[in-house]
Amino acid sequence: MKWLKIFLALLIIAGGAVGGYALYLYKSIERTADRMYQPVTGETEAPKEIIEKEKPFCILIMGVDERKGDRGRTDTMMVMAVNPRKESALLFNIPRDTRTEIAGRGIQDKINHAYAYGGVKMSIETVEQFLDVPIDYYAKVNMQEFAKIVDALGGVEVDNPFAFRYDGHTFEKGRIHLDGDTALKYARMRYEDPRGDLGRNERQRRVLKSMIEKAASPGILANLGTVLESLGSSVTTNITFEEMKKLGNDYRNAIRQVETLEIKGRGRKIDGIYYLIVSEEEKRRVRSLVKKQLERD
Repeated sequence: MKWLKIFLALLIIAGGAVGGYALYLYKSIERTADRMYQPVTGETEAPKEIIEKEKPFCILIMGVDERKGDRGRTDTMMVMAVNPRKESALLFNIPRDTRTEIAGRGIQDKINHAYAYGGVKMSIETVEQFLDVPIDYYAKVNMQEFAKIVDALGGVEVDNPFAFRYDGHTFEKGRIHLDGDTALKYARMRYEDPRGDLGRNERQRRVLKSMIEKAASPGILANLGTVLESLGSSVTTNITFEEMKKLGNDYRNAIRQVETLEIKGRGRKIDGIYYLIVSEEEKRRVRSLVKKQLERD
């Protein structure tokens, strides 16, 4: 599924902690951030320090369906371009069936297969190649643990545009409450949605928007220990604790003012395998929008 700002919950909490919460709370967040920190293979311990210098940056957010003994594939790939001076962020999904060249392998395949071939590093390099922009940071979410994060937040509420049934659960039209299990199902439904992947992407953004609102609310303090434990066991990122504090304080407005776009393509079977073919014209459009977002005025 396509999970966006899960790790941003920690970033906003961290910003609040620095602003005056108790020392024990600060230390708890710091320990969680240390558990989450994992530099990309070949990356130095202090990667780019872009956040420290308040520069625009791109982050690749991956939802990975990992199981024991299997590296898995990215069920979602989302890119967020954040510009603190514009106080805005541009967010979009890269459809997992997108056919592109896998960096370092010289083959055309689905973009989400890059993770199976070469983990986080190859995923980043493949997305950089596809978008023609650098990816500065990443955040990876283990989807097997995702439901725990939603439950730790006390569930989420979303506005569901149409009723549907999926995996044994009925989702009514209108405002509905979702626990961890039903949030996972709600975001994963694909084939019954008239818009297919695009509709699924939109539902996932609704869930994530609700999550970030919960994480930023004062009520989160009651369940903070559980939330931090869930984040620490399910999220990895190359954003350091110091950079998280900067994000929580200096990038707060940009993170909350999120614009979205959709990558358009056409479905096609090649050798019996379904792919999404993104035209060169569409690639140029998306690349232009991302580069414009990252401009320093």
